[in-house]
Amino acid sequence: MSSLMTNASAMTALKTLQMTNKSLDQTENRISTGYKVATASDNAAYWSIATTMRSDNKALSTVQDALGLGAATVDVAYTAMDSVKDVLDQIKTKLVSASQPGVDKSKIQSDISELQKQLTTYANSASFSGNNWLSVNSDSSSYSATQSVVSSFNRSSDNQVSISTIDVDISGVALFDAGSGKGVLEDSGKAGTATAAAVFAFDPGTGGTALDDGGTVTVATKIDGKTQNVDIKVADAASFSLDDLVAGLNAGLSGATASKDSAGTSLVMTSSSLGASSSVEITGITGKKADGTAATLGTITGVTMAASTTGADTGGIGIMDINITNASASDLAQYSSIIETMSGKVTTAAANLGSVKSRIDMQQDFVKNLMDAVDRGVGALVDADMSQESTRLQALQTQQQLGIQALSIANSNSQSILSLFR
Repeated sequence: MSSLMTNASAMTALKTLQMTNKSLDQTENRISTGYKVATASDNAAYWSIATTMRSDNKALSTVQDALGLGAATVDVAYTAMDSVKDVLDQIKTKLVSASQPGVDKSKIQSDISELQKQLTTYANSASFSGNNWLSVNSDSSSYSATQSVVSSFNRSSDNQVSISTIDVDISGVALFDAGSGKGVLEDSGKAGTATAAAVFAFDPGTGGTALDDGGTVTVATKIDGKTQNVDIKVADAASFSLDDLVAGLNAGLSGATASKDSAGTSLVMTSSSLGASSSVEITGITGKKADGTAATLGTITGVTMAASTTGADTGGIGIMDINITNASASDLAQYSSIIETMSGKVTTAAANLGSVKSRIDMQQDFVKNLMDAVDRGVGALVDADMSQESTRLQALQTQQQLGIQALSIANSNSQSILSLFR
């Protein structure tokens, strides 16, 4: 049936052309933006995922900046620490030179003084963006022994976010502390030897409670706060002497040594730990007979052994305390030991900083690769395939032209009806 009011062919052609134009608009939009999912209306799920991951990638970019800042701070501290090690080696060389007979120690001390000043210069200069790990003030309200470097941004399966850090304990790295604490170069942990002396002149006693052959003399001590009881077997009670007591103590004592004074009449106990709180206490001497019963040791003159004799705590020796102008040979030896201890601590601190720097470098590489992976993942979801879209554009343009032609043909059908009335 031919109708002027309803042209079904034209309606179909128009609908087809509209659909083609819509698809063509979509393809042209993808080509112009580069995205197949540019807005939430394109694909709500993919758009939501892509938006979240882009946000996380921005956070990772900030993490990368923080890692760069942390790496620079560690690198500055390590560089200064390496220079400090060289200066300590020079001071040690000066101490060896001072040990030679006939040298002018005051002149060598002048060199050492300059090297000591250089150490403080290194520590004070090891600052990056106002952050100094080598010269600190532990009494400051802003001080923290643990320095943190932001290392990663994390999102859990339930969309909870968290920040991870690389923590650095600078308590073993700081060279100088302006507060009440002690830096690596301010306390070698060596405070000289703490000693306790007691005049030794006892007899083995008499009668049934006398110390006998095969008995035991027990010396109760406290070395650097640790209680130790040393049992000394008595071979000949009648001739038991200070020498026997010294030999027995040295055989069984830990952390201290026993000796005689220059007069040969006093027992001298010396802490061998050389700790900053070195102490030696002799809290008592008791005896037992061979059968295990208590023995009377007679008298011990010059000291009441029930009381303790404690060596004075002179405090830890720091690098700035070294002065060899009037140093004896034993002082020079002790100073050399102190420098060696400090060098070991500096080496350990530098090694720790090196390990932290290596970890930060690894994390920087990982974060960069992670950001690239996120970009690739987002791209797979929302990026348009330009090869596919260009082919689709050509096809749609052809379809559009055919649709226009079809609509034109459908519209011309009405014109043909006029010929029926001629």
